[in-house]
Amino acid sequence: MTMKSRRERLPALVLNRADHERLTSLATAALDRIPDVAEELLSELDRARLVSPDRAPPNSVQMGTTVTYRSADSTRTVRLVYPEEADIADGKVSVMTPIGAALIGLSENQSISWTARDGRRHKLEIVAVVPATAKAPG
Repeated sequence: MTMKSRRERLPALVLNRADHERLTSLATAALDRIPDVAEELLSELDRARLVSPDRAPPNSVQMGTTVTYRSADSTRTVRLVYPEEADIADGKVSVMTPIGAALIGLSENQSISWTARDGRRHKLEIVAVVPATAKAPG
């Protein structure tokens, strides 16, 4: 049995090409400032299946989508945004944070483990995704 087979299986990711291009540039530029997050995001981008923006599944987390996820005993709803739009008080989470890098490209009912800035491991499950063009409930 190889080491790889013992590791947690990573969920399949789907990302639109336009977001992929911009995120790759953003993460590459951030390698000196926040290497852990930038490397994690680049790793996720490398394994994503790319589609044209109009072919991204509506239940997949893309930039600007509103996503509800469950982690431990809580459920949160956030909007995944670029760093300049981030406002945690308004529920806008930057893709350049550990949780943002974990969310990108996932689809409803998928789970992933991620490492917070304090080094602790967490697991989250995507409950619902509302595309950026649709209105979020509430």
